[in-house]
Amino acid sequence: MEASSLQVNSPVCCGRIALRDKTLVKIKPFIGSHPSRRTNLCSKFTQSCSWYKYSVIAGFSRQIIASSDFSRRRRYKVSTPRANDSAPKGFKPKLNSPRKDQKPIEGKEGPNPSISTEVVNPTLKESKTEVKVEKVPEFSQRAENVNIDVLDAISVSGSQKSKLEAITNGDNQIEKLSSGNDDDAKYDDDDDDDEEEEEEEEEEEEASRMLKLEMEAKLLKQKVEEQERIIKQKMEDEEKLRKQKMEEELRKKEMEAKLRIQELKSIATETLVKGEKIFYYPKIVTPDQDIEIFLNRTVSSLYEASEILIMGAFNDWRYKSFTVKLEKTNFGMDWWSCRIHVPKEAYKINFVFFNGKDLYENNEMKDFCIDVEGGMDVYEFEELMLEEKRRELERLAKEEYEREKQAEEQRRIEEEKAASEADRLQAKNEAERRRGILEEQLQKAVKFDDNVCYIEPSEFKEEDMVRLYYNKGVGPLANAKDVWIHGGYNNWKDGLSIVEKLEKLEGKVGDWWYANVVVPNRSLVLDWVFADGPPQHSTMYDNNNRKDFHAIVPISIPRDLFWAEEEHEIYKKLQTERRIREEEIRAKAEKTARMKAETKERTMKTFLLSQKNIVYTDPLEVQAGGLVTVLYNPANTVLNGKPEVWFRCSFNRWTHRMGLLPPQKMLPADNGTHVKTSVKVPLDAYVMDFVFSEKETDDGVFDNKNGMDYHLPVSGGIAKEPPMHIVHISVEMAPIAKVGGLGDVVTSLSRAVQDLNHNVDIILPKYDCLNLSNVKDLGFHKSYSWGGTEIKVWFGKVEGLSVYFLEPQNGLFWKGCIYGCNNDGERFGFFCHAALEFLLQSGFHPDVIHCHDWSSAPVAWLFKENYTHYGLSKARIVFTIHNLEFGAPLIGKAMQYADKATTVSPTYSREVSGNPVIAPHLYKFHGILNGIDPDIWDPFNDKFLPVSYTSENVVEGKKAAKEALQQRVGLKRADLPLIGIITRLTHQKGIHLIKHAIWRALDRGSQVVLLGSAPDPRIQNDFVNLASQLHSTHHDRARLCLTYDEPLSHLIYAASDFILVPSIFEPCGLTQLTAMRYGSIPIVRKTGGLYDTVFDVEHDKERAQSQGLVPNGFNFEGADAAGVDYAVNRAISAWYESRDWFNTLCKVVMEQDWSWNRPALDYLELYHAARK
Repeated sequence: MEASSLQVNSPVCCGRIALRDKTLVKIKPFIGSHPSRRTNLCSKFTQSCSWYKYSVIAGFSRQIIASSDFSRRRRYKVSTPRANDSAPKGFKPKLNSPRKDQKPIEGKEGPNPSISTEVVNPTLKESKTEVKVEKVPEFSQRAENVNIDVLDAISVSGSQKSKLEAITNGDNQIEKLSSGNDDDAKYDDDDDDDEEEEEEEEEEEEASRMLKLEMEAKLLKQKVEEQERIIKQKMEDEEKLRKQKMEEELRKKEMEAKLRIQELKSIATETLVKGEKIFYYPKIVTPDQDIEIFLNRTVSSLYEASEILIMGAFNDWRYKSFTVKLEKTNFGMDWWSCRIHVPKEAYKINFVFFNGKDLYENNEMKDFCIDVEGGMDVYEFEELMLEEKRRELERLAKEEYEREKQAEEQRRIEEEKAASEADRLQAKNEAERRRGILEEQLQKAVKFDDNVCYIEPSEFKEEDMVRLYYNKGVGPLANAKDVWIHGGYNNWKDGLSIVEKLEKLEGKVGDWWYANVVVPNRSLVLDWVFADGPPQHSTMYDNNNRKDFHAIVPISIPRDLFWAEEEHEIYKKLQTERRIREEEIRAKAEKTARMKAETKERTMKTFLLSQKNIVYTDPLEVQAGGLVTVLYNPANTVLNGKPEVWFRCSFNRWTHRMGLLPPQKMLPADNGTHVKTSVKVPLDAYVMDFVFSEKETDDGVFDNKNGMDYHLPVSGGIAKEPPMHIVHISVEMAPIAKVGGLGDVVTSLSRAVQDLNHNVDIILPKYDCLNLSNVKDLGFHKSYSWGGTEIKVWFGKVEGLSVYFLEPQNGLFWKGCIYGCNNDGERFGFFCHAALEFLLQSGFHPDVIHCHDWSSAPVAWLFKENYTHYGLSKARIVFTIHNLEFGAPLIGKAMQYADKATTVSPTYSREVSGNPVIAPHLYKFHGILNGIDPDIWDPFNDKFLPVSYTSENVVEGKKAAKEALQQRVGLKRADLPLIGIITRLTHQKGIHLIKHAIWRALDRGSQVVLLGSAPDPRIQNDFVNLASQLHSTHHDRARLCLTYDEPLSHLIYAASDFILVPSIFEPCGLTQLTAMRYGSIPIVRKTGGLYDTVFDVEHDKERAQSQGLVPNGFNFEGADAAGVDYAVNRAISAWYESRDWFNTLCKVVMEQDWSWNRPALDYLELYHAARK
C-alpha cells in the first residue's frame, strides 16, 4: 500500500500537534522499529485520546523527523473546557494577516492559517528527534467496518474544518509548507515576542478544541457500540427463529415418516393378501418423480437370495435401462425396496428382479410393469424417439462426412505425392533424352567455312549481341531478293525463337549479308537456317543440305549444372501442366454432378406433377414429420360422380408400425374440382401409400390406380427404404453383347435402379464373341452341373454392375454370334433353366426376377413350375416385351405366368393390347418408357466431339461438331441445315420414307448424313446404289455411311440440326431420345414411343403440358410421302426463317430429361406391386 494514499486519512489531532512546535517537519511512512524513542507532546496526546485507536490509520506508524530549537521552552496553558456555544475566557477573535516577508503557499492566495511558525536562532545547534507513533490495538472486526470521518461527524466551524483538511492533505503539502517556513527563521528577536504571545493564545484555543473533539469522539464510539449491540441482538434473534423452524420441520418429517411407514405397512399387508409380490409408492406414478418399488422376498423366487437387484427400463424396455440394488426395509415382513426416478418421457416402467447372477423373478415370464399417468402416450414417445434418432443420424452423417473429407484429403496428398514422383521421373527421362540429342548436335556443330557463314565476335555467351554474316551468293538463295534468318537454340528447343532480316554488307568481296542477333538465354548451341522471307511467307531455304546450321556458344554454363537446371524446369512445367489438367477434370466432374442433380430434381418435380389432373399434394414434396394435404380429382377416375370420397392411407409400402390410418372423408377444395384431406407424416416414413374409395367401409368402388396403388416418396425421414434384390436374366447386355435396344435397356435400367440403392445382378450367357475389354475383374466364380453338362460360372463388372456369365460346356454358346443359329430356341431355353438352377444352388433369394422378350421368356413358367416351391419362393416374375414381332407364342406363355408385365412405352402397350397373347392379361400389363444412359450419351463429356457443350453453349458446340462432321465425311463446309439419320435399315424403320426424306431435304437446300446398315442383303444393296447416285449428284451435301461406327454416331448426333426417325412402328425408340440429349430436334412419325416422347411444336402444346413438358420437335401421321414432307418442310423452314427460335428450341430439348431417372421410379413401383 502506498503511503500517499494513507496520508490523506491521518488523524487530525496527530497532524495538528506535530506542527505545533513551529519546526521544519517532514512526515514519511515508516515501517519497523526504532532503537531510541522520545515521547513528545504529540505522542502523549495521541495516547491519551481514546478515539485515536479508532482512527482509520490505526496500526500504521509514521516516522516524524522534527528539527527544533530547544534553547527556549514555553509552558503550555490548558484552557478549561466550555460549552459548545461558549468561547474560552479571554478569547479575542483575531484576523490572521500575513507578514510582509511571508511567501504564499503554492496554490493558495494567502498563508495557511492552520500552520504557525517559530523563528529559530541560527546560531544554536539544531537537533533532530525521531518520534514514532506506536501501533495501537486494532478495532474489533465489526468496528473496522464503520467508517468514521471526523471532518464530517464532528461539527466544527469553517475555519477549523479548513485547518483540519489542510493537515489531512498529506506529506506533499506539509513539505511545501515546511519549505515556506525556512524564511521564518530570519525574523528579528523583537518580532518573536509578539508572535509568542499570539501563539500562546492560539495554543490555548487549540487545546480547548482538542478536548472538545475528544468528547465528541467518545460519543461517536458509544453510538457505534450501541449499533453493534443492536446488530448482535438481531442476529441472535434470527438464529433462534431459524432453530425453531428447523425443529418444527424435523418434527414434521418425523411425523410424515411415521405416517408413511404406517401407510406402507398397510399397503404391504394388502399386497400379500392379494397374493401379489410387489407394490410401489406412491400409488399414482407420474412423470419426472421418484418412486419406491417394494418386493417381498419371501413369496418370490429370490427367497434365498442374500442380494437383490432390480433390472429394468421404460416404455416397453425401449428407453433408459437401469439396474439398482434393493435394501431391506425397516417395517418387517421381508420387504425389500429401491428408489427409481421416472423420467418425463415415460409412459410405462418395465422391470424384473434378480440376484446379481442367474436367478430371476420375472413375474412368471411376463415381467413387471407400472403404468405412468399424465405423461406421454405411446405415439408421442415414438415421435420423441424418432426425433432423437434423427438427430443421432445427423450427427453420424456429419461425422461420416468429416471422416470422408479427411480420407479424401489423405488420398489427395498421397496421389499428389505419387504424381509428383512420376513427374520427377518423367522430367529426368526427358532431360536425358534432350541431352543425348543435343550432345549429338554439339558434335556436328563445326566451325563454318568463312566463305559461307561466320559470327563475330568469336567468343560470346548467352544474352550477348552478335553479328551473323552470310554469303548469299554461294548458296541456294543466290537469286533471292531478301534474306532472313530463322533460328532457335539447343536443337530448336523452343521452336522458332530468332527471326531477323539480313542487311546487305557493303565493301566486302562477295554477296555478304548480316544481321544482329541476341544469343538466347541458357543456350548451348544455336540453330538456324536462311530463307527468302519471314516465317509463313518464305519459299526457298538454305538449310545446310538439310542439316541446318549449328554453332556452339563458346562461353556457357557447365554442362552438368545446365542439365540439372533443365531437369528442374521440365519438372516444374510437368507439374504445372498436370495440375491444370487435374483442375479442369475436377471442375468438369463437379459441373457434371451438379447438372445431374439438377436434372434429377426437375424430373422428380415432373413426376410429382404428372398426375396433377388426378392427384397431387401440398407441399409438392412430402416431408417426414410434416403435414401434407392430398388433393384428388374424382372426375378423372372411377369415382366420378360418387357423393363421397374417402381417403385411406399408410406409409412404407403399407408396412408402417402405425398400420392403416382410419379412413378420412375428403372435403371440397377451394378450386372446386378437387377434394382434399390432410395427414401428419411420421418421421420414419420413406413413402406415402394411399387409395381412394366411395365409402368408409371396405366395400364399394376403389381407385387404386389399376392395382398399383398411389405412392409418393417422402423426403427427410430417418428411415430408408429396404433395398430389393433384382436379378435380370437376359441374352443381351450393352456394350459387351448388344444387338438392339434390349441390351441398352438391361444395362441402363439396372444402373438406374442400383443408383436408387437397390441390389442388382445380371445373368448372361458367356458367348465366345463377348467384348471382354469392357468387363472388369473377370474371373472364374464356380461350376455346377445341370442338364447333363458342367456349367462354368464367371463373374465380372460391366458398367459398375455385377454380371454372372454362364458357360455350359456343351458348346451351345460357342457359335460366334448371339442370334442366327438354327437352334436359338433350344440354346436360350437351356440358358433360362440353367440360370434358375444357378440361383437355387448358389443360395440366392431375389425379390424380383426380370426376364426380357422371347429369348428369356421361359424363365416365367420354368420358375413357377419348378422353383417357386423349392427354395425361390420369395421371388416374383416381371416380364418385359421389347418387340412383339418376334416370338409371340413364347411371349404369350410368359404373360400367363408373370406376376407383372411391361412393354417399353404407354402408346405401344395400347397398340398391342388387342393382340391375343396380350389381351387376356391387360390387368397386369403396363407401358413404361425406356430411357437413355446419360453418362454414355453426354455431350459435355463426349470424347468423340471436338468441343464439349451443355445447353448453355449448345450453339457453339453444335457448330464445331457440324464443321468436324463435314470435314470427316467430305461435305461442303457451309452453314446449311443438316439432317442426320442413324438407324438399322429395315422395313420397320420406314426405309421408303427415309429415301423420300433424303431427296426432299436436298431439294430444300439441306445436307444429309445417314449412318446404318441392313441385315437383309437386298436392302443393303439398294442403299449402296442410292449412295452412289447421291455421291455423284450431290457429293457436297449428301453422304451415306452404310456401316456401324460408334464414334461417328456420336458426331452425327451432335452435328445434326434434325434427326429423322420415320418408323412404321416403334415400341419405344432411343434414337429420338439421344438426339434431344445432344440438342438435335427430332422429326418422327406418330407411333409407339415416338408419340410418347416427341411433342409437335405446333400441335401438341396441351399434350406436352399434361406431362409437365413443352413441345420439342416435329411429327407426322400416315406412312406416305405427304406425311414426311409435311414434317420435313416445316422443320427446314423453321431453321431458315427463325434461327433464334430454333436455337432456343435446341436448348430446351437438351434440358429435358430422357434418362432412366423417371422410368426407374416407375419400374420400382412395378416391382413393389409384383411383391404386394
